[in-house]
Amino acid sequence: MSRKKVARHKAIIDELTINPSMRVSELAKTLQVTTETIRRDLEELAEQNLISRTYGGALLRQAAEPVLNERHKANLAERAAIAKKAAPTLKGAKVLMIGSGVTTVEVAKRIAYEMNNITVITHAFGVATVLSFNPTIKVIMAPGLYHGEEGATHGSQTCQFLSDYTADWAILGASSLAPTGPADALTDAADVYKQMIRQSANNMVVADHSKFDRMATARYARWNEIDHLVTDRQPSGPLKRALMADKVNIIEAAV
Repeated sequence: MSRKKVARHKAIIDELTINPSMRVSELAKTLQVTTETIRRDLEELAEQNLISRTYGGALLRQAAEPVLNERHKANLAERAAIAKKAAPTLKGAKVLMIGSGVTTVEVAKRIAYEMNNITVITHAFGVATVLSFNPTIKVIMAPGLYHGEEGATHGSQTCQFLSDYTADWAILGASSLAPTGPADALTDAADVYKQMIRQSANNMVVADHSKFDRMATARYARWNEIDHLVTDRQPSGPLKRALMADKVNIIEAAV
């Protein structure tokens, strides 16, 4: 494959990351090539399962999110490094809200080790379990419809319960980190995260580099609603530009 084509394919993916669905004519105009060239590029990207073809255009293929037990096996060192960097940022907080996910469980482990005499409100049983090892931490579990694969409660009852509390920080994971904002594969989980953001004075997203430039079903925030992103690598391209534009503090946790 020629260098020009490689660069063009990367540019198409970058454009679809920003605008998840685009028409051939839009891509041709943006990349300053013919519509015939774009059509050929899209066919090749579709064959690689990187995009899905639509009538007259394309959209970025959405990656499926593995269930919680499978995710626990991946990127162990990265998640541990993220947790180690995230915990000191929370110093001085008295009340935290923590969302579900494998990275947030790692952060909760670190919180249990480093923080005392705080209250944590969560909908995730994994988070509650690791916090229980520190008897000075008060854990409040949000009720709701239990999602077995995620080990967390979701739904209107969960969101209503959270609306009665305020917190110093919300700590949230993500299935994807796109230029448009962090997102989750589960719509119900995203609703819970939105509520946590509304109830918290400061908001932190914790996610490793494998979530960069992916697409997921439900965006739960725009970047201007997030104060800190703790991750193991510096983002690049459209994602980095979006984070900088919205003044998100990127905390890099080198492994």
